Amino acid sequence: MNPVQLSIFANRLSGICDEMGALLRRCALSPNIKDRLDFSCAIFDAHGELCAQAAHIPVHLGSMAYAMRDLVAGRDWQPGSLLVVNDPYLGGTHLPDVTVVAPVFCGDGPDPVAFTVTRAHHANIGAQAPGSMPVSRHLDEEGIVIAPQWLRRQGAWAMPLVRRLVDDAETAAPEETPRFADFVAQASACEAGGRWLAALLAERGLAWFEHGVVALNAYGERLTQQLLAGMPDGHYTFTDYLDDDGQGTLDIPVVVSIRVGGERAHVDFTGTSDQVAGNINCPLSVAAAAVYYCFRCLLPASVPACAGLFRPVTLGAPAGSLVNARRPAAVAAGNVETSSRIVDAVLGALAAAIPERIPAASHGTMNNLAMGAHAQTQGDGPGWDYYETMGGGMGASARAAGLSGVQTHMTNTLNTPIESLEQHYPLRVWRYALRRGSGGAGLHVGGDGLIRELEFLAPAQVTLLTERRTHAPWGMAGGAAGQPGENRFNGRLLPGKTTFHARQGDRLVMASPGAGGWGR
Repeated sequence: MNPVQLSIFANRLSGICDEMGALLRRCALSPNIKDRLDFSCAIFDAHGELCAQAAHIPVHLGSMAYAMRDLVAGRDWQPGSLLVVNDPYLGGTHLPDVTVVAPVFCGDGPDPVAFTVTRAHHANIGAQAPGSMPVSRHLDEEGIVIAPQWLRRQGAWAMPLVRRLVDDAETAAPEETPRFADFVAQASACEAGGRWLAALLAERGLAWFEHGVVALNAYGERLTQQLLAGMPDGHYTFTDYLDDDGQGTLDIPVVVSIRVGGERAHVDFTGTSDQVAGNINCPLSVAAAAVYYCFRCLLPASVPACAGLFRPVTLGAPAGSLVNARRPAAVAAGNVETSSRIVDAVLGALAAAIPERIPAASHGTMNNLAMGAHAQTQGDGPGWDYYETMGGGMGASARAAGLSGVQTHMTNTLNTPIESLEQHYPLRVWRYALRRGSGGAGLHVGGDGLIRELEFLAPAQVTLLTERRTHAPWGMAGGAAGQPGENRFNGRLLPGKTTFHARQGDRLVMASPGAGGWGR
């Protein structure tokens, strides 16, 4: 393929992913998917290698790219089949992120030629705590663990599994529940993407697709090789810290060592903490997603997302460490908080090689807020589950000040609009504003964090999983650190990771960290 043909090929595939995302958003019922856009869509080839993805959630898609080969191999794929998984140790991230995979066939061929994939965050996946983001010590406390299995087979839903997913009684009709609607939306997006891709294959031929995938991966690999060849060869290290694990372990190190040589780089996590009792552990696929994201940010914006981009970058992490945890370690916050700290550590190491291209640390946490009430605590009323992440400051760079009040790095979601939040849940938003002056000083100042104040209009159980409450986001080139975040309940300062019960009239204030400044 010449450059024009390759560009058309890449954009036709990524366009299908964009359309899948638009369909998923329109069909879903939960604010978590339709308002916050906490989902991702992608296309993989017959071997489970990434061909294209929409610009959705980095931690979703990077981890899928790392693990999809094992998910699709050796299965009896048939038209109308859907595979579902959320097991973090078998290709997932954390339990609320549920992945649905659909095969794509070309004509009457017996084997799939590609796969369409959606991954979406479900606010209720069966954990004891509403919002399914508990302060947990064991994987089973975090909800239903779904090993890779058929959600649908030859067009028929696997009803026992469906009942588990929607937590419905045996006599109920799970297909009529709002929670099931989000799974149907994922399935519909996968199947629609499959139809669009099959139509493209019928138009251009299977050989065109297979040749295009090879050319696309070769192009992506060359781009990453050129990036690495432009860096000075060397060994670069950096250590950053997580505040705590919610179970009493403090100041938890994440150590990154990057060896750059020629057109390759090896990223090693030797020296990182062993896995801990709390839920900030993560599987290696999540660590890989964070590493891939950092190198992807150094490439041109127009680079196609494909498996070839990641081939020149290899990973190493001791088994049983924080970033390569062993089952049944709890992982709910590893996907959101530890992935954010891995990004900070990788960028900190790369700053020693290419300081002019690396920004100061951003707010470094997704500021996770989960809450709700189970049906039995609501009397005759229905239960409810709510989950949200909150933005903060973006790190300043050699070129500009950091942005304020934005999601950064491993999350790419929106906030829940106040109108939607107050319409769907017994909550009132009293304040939502920039946290002025929280960004670090410097020649270029770091972005400011956010303040969000909620009033509870009904009793609720609340869980907070937040970071950068003691270890502030660092500055670069002499810039000052950003202000740490804080959480307050009725004026009382809370730990970064905690769960508590709120009564009607209580108020919660979350203040996210500002980012580091750049330059003196």
